[in-house]
Amino acid sequence: MPKLTVHDAKGKKVGTYTIEPEDLAPSINKQLLHDAVVMYQANLRQGSHKTKNRADVKGSRKKMYRQKGTGNARAGHKMSGVRRGGGHIHNIRNRDYSYTMPRKALQLATRMAIASKIQDEEITLIDKLEFSEPKTKDMAGVLQHLDCAGESLLIATPSYAVNVYKSARNIAGVSVSSASDLNALVVLSARRLLITPEALDKIKARVEGGKAVATAGNGKPGDEAEEA
Repeated sequence: MPKLTVHDAKGKKVGTYTIEPEDLAPSINKQLLHDAVVMYQANLRQGSHKTKNRADVKGSRKKMYRQKGTGNARAGHKMSGVRRGGGHIHNIRNRDYSYTMPRKALQLATRMAIASKIQDEEITLIDKLEFSEPKTKDMAGVLQHLDCAGESLLIATPSYAVNVYKSARNIAGVSVSSASDLNALVVLSARRLLITPEALDKIKARVEGGKAVATAGNGKPGDEAEEA
């Protein structure tokens, strides 16, 4: 099994972490990843675009000239969509672009995204990432020691760490998320993933917990009674 090097805040090797991409996902389905990313991006759209039709445009509704006898084509008022300054014929209305996918599919897509980072060697492990107070300079120094500076980076922590977030929010291209809030779009948007072993343990524990529930659900009725 591949072993990932665990570094400290100074960039020194302090241990290894053994994990296989298959521990998170049996395979990497690019179509599922694409579908999940498109869904998250669609859900971010405001949908507040709007153009005016002929009823919305302000102006005179008087017929421009009489119907017959002028030699011109028949015409109504100036707010018609075929005239300059008139309303749009097929105007754009406010709409909601959001939609959902099955929860299990999204969870699997998130694990596939993390597994792809492991497979492509785009993951860096740090033993712990803690700050007593928000300090952007300290965070920048940690990233410099770990060779993670200058590229888009996602920092994954075991739980919400306010000081880590405040220390990284002013660094361009760096985002912070807890392990429970990761999704396929957040993981794949960053070039590298900086994560702690504890956060990886939590992700693996959820995978193993899901497998245990699935195994229990596939058991035949009465199995527990026979074992008892």
